[in-house]
Amino acid sequence: MTKVTAQLSVSVDGFYAGPRHTGDGDWMTSAESAGFFRVTRWVTDAVAWRERQGFAGGERDTNSDVVAESFEAAGAYVMGRRMADGGELPWGEEPPFRAPVFVVTHRPRARLERKGGTSFTYVTDGVASAVEQARAVAGGRDVAVAGGGSLVRQVLKAGLLDELELHVVPVVLGTGLRLFDADLDLAEKEGIELTQLRVIHTPQVTHIRYAVRGRAPLLLDDRGSGGGPTIVRS
Repeated sequence: MTKVTAQLSVSVDGFYAGPRHTGDGDWMTSAESAGFFRVTRWVTDAVAWRERQGFAGGERDTNSDVVAESFEAAGAYVMGRRMADGGELPWGEEPPFRAPVFVVTHRPRARLERKGGTSFTYVTDGVASAVEQARAVAGGRDVAVAGGGSLVRQVLKAGLLDELELHVVPVVLGTGLRLFDADLDLAEKEGIELTQLRVIHTPQVTHIRYAVRGRAPLLLDDRGSGGGPTIVRS
C-alpha cells in the first residue's frame, strides 16, 4: 500500500538548515548551507548515499542502512522548486532518485528526463495534485516528500502525510530554518498527533519514525479534580 512519507534531518532545537540565504553570493558558503550540511553529515558519510551519487568511500553502518532503506521504499518523489533548482546541476544527468519526481511550483517548465529512471514533472496546481500524480506512478511503493521543510509543512498541513521520520542530530544551531513553524495554522488549542513507530539510536543521529494521526484538540486532563491520587510534598 502506498504511503506518503517525509523525512528531514534536524538539530536538537528543530532547525534543518541555517538562516535562509537571500540575495547574491554562493549558497555553498552561506550560513544556511553550513547548518544544512551539519545536520545532514550522517547522510553524506553513508556509503549508501555516496554510491547513489557516484562517489567512492563512506561508512557502511546503521546510518547507511537507513539511507538505503529510504531509497528502496520510494516509488516516486514530491519536491519543492527551490530544492529542484538548487540540485539540478549537482545531481547532473543521472540524479540519485531513480524514480519520477514531481516538483511543486508556480512557474511552468517542461518535463525533464534524466538517466537512471529519474524524471522531473513541474506541477503548477498545488501540492495535493503533485502528491496524487506521484501516487499514481509509485507502483505501490511510497511517495516520498523530499523537501524542503516548507513543502513538508504544506503536506502535513493539508493532512496528506502518513509517516514522518525525523533524524535528530546532537547539535544546537540556535537559529535558522525551522521545520515546524506557525504556517501550520494550528488553532490555539489544537495539535497534530503522532504515534511513534520506531527509534534507532546511533552516536551521530537518532532516527525517529512517526505515524501521523492528524489534527486533534488539546484537552485538559483531570488533574486536581479530586479523582486521582493525592500527592503530598514535604
